[in-house]
Amino acid sequence: MHIEESVKLDFKDVLIRPKRSTLTSRSDVDINRDFTFHHSKKVFHGIPIIAANMDATGTLEMAQALGKHGLSTALHKHYPQQQLVDFFQNLSSSGLAASSVFYSMGITHADYDKFCSVMKHCGDRIEYLCIDVANGYTESFINFVKKVRGHFPSLTIMAGNVVTGEMTEELILAGADIVKVGIGPGSVCTTRKMTGVGYPQLSAIIECADAAHGLGGQICADGGCVVPGDIAKAFGGGADFIMLGGMLAGHDESGGDLVELEGKRFKGFYGMSSRAAMDKYAGGVARYRAAEGKEVLVEYRGPVEQTLQEILGGVRSACTYVGAHRLKELTKRTTFIRVTQQLNEAFGKS
Repeated sequence: MHIEESVKLDFKDVLIRPKRSTLTSRSDVDINRDFTFHHSKKVFHGIPIIAANMDATGTLEMAQALGKHGLSTALHKHYPQQQLVDFFQNLSSSGLAASSVFYSMGITHADYDKFCSVMKHCGDRIEYLCIDVANGYTESFINFVKKVRGHFPSLTIMAGNVVTGEMTEELILAGADIVKVGIGPGSVCTTRKMTGVGYPQLSAIIECADAAHGLGGQICADGGCVVPGDIAKAFGGGADFIMLGGMLAGHDESGGDLVELEGKRFKGFYGMSSRAAMDKYAGGVARYRAAEGKEVLVEYRGPVEQTLQEILGGVRSACTYVGAHRLKELTKRTTFIRVTQQLNEAFGKS
């Protein structure tokens, strides 16, 4: 047993301190980023926000809506093979860039065989791949990333999830271009409650970004952002990409049935390790495990356009408060102020 004494922080524990700025308007802020990926050598240009590969948010409809604005979508992995083939074959004709869509997969033999089959039909139309597991610390996961990198050297690979610098480095050395960071911070994830395992998300971002950038890689902060200010904090902490789930749920482009309760309309939203997800896709929760997600109802929010405006407007505004003309500059101009402990002490809490 070992106890780590250093302070670890979540988004709620800090605020960003404002700084002198020469910006005159939020419209002057450029929130696009340019990356050349370490392994694939592909060049990315766009807004580095990705809809999570959950079946409520990683939809074909969400990809169309976000792609028009330069954002990306990681498709959920439960689409039938032929539907994925049809989508990727018609990607360019639908006006979407290849960089706006991630094909998502797990690490089972069935996942790999399905991916290889889709690739045979789609060729170079698939450029971005998300290899997604709840626990990125297993040797089998590292070996799988190595295998995919070896067979598909030109793919840009995002892989995770992890929360520590050493495993971020391990994944980049294994072939990942982007490491997905986050264990337990999502709004419908119960991993921390069910297992006691996790890591405060802001500290995970800071530490993993430092490790990744030292090797020429990038990270994607996955989970924990519930308001636009959290997104600004994640970028300020060093995240290159940010993945959103709950903030994009409940829209026309989101998955889930529309239900009406007491005169209000809602859409279902659940974690992909929840009982609801496993009942739907795996025939129930296996006897050797427990569900690590929950199911909630999200109030219906109409088209995703309005939410996108709030998200992007919040990020632009954060940049103006610290004088960052480009999103790339935000982390260099961010000073975090710890606030939670001060508030607890003010109210007499330990």
